[in-house]
Amino acid sequence: MLHTDQEEKGFDMEGIPVWFLLKSLLFSYILTGVLLVALAFLLYKLGLSEKIVSIAIIVIYVVSTLFGGFVTGKRMGNRRFLWGLFMGSAYFLVLAAVSLCMGEGGIQVGNSLLTTLVLCAGGGMLGGMLS
Repeated sequence: MLHTDQEEKGFDMEGIPVWFLLKSLLFSYILTGVLLVALAFLLYKLGLSEKIVSIAIIVIYVVSTLFGGFVTGKRMGNRRFLWGLFMGSAYFLVLAAVSLCMGEGGIQVGNSLLTTLVLCAGGGMLGGMLS
């Protein structure tokens, strides 16, 4: 089997760097975890209201996907906004799948789910555009 430079760098036959995309997604989730721990600490120390916590969670999603999209766009070079959009969408899909597996009642398709998708995809796309 012949090995090309692209295969050695983690690209598959389609030219998509699968390992890099998985690493970027993992980076986004590690950042999410760190920020959620910081939010939990602030909640414990300051007794934040439910509304502030909800807003902070949304900001964490956007910041995490923005950085994931930024890193992905930097690496890909061209069509950075599409790669960022892809990264944000992948982030949302993993988030939705984990929520579905962990939740007792399942995911309700509605405004909240659609809003989260738009925020994650938009954050990733913005990160790609800024890279």
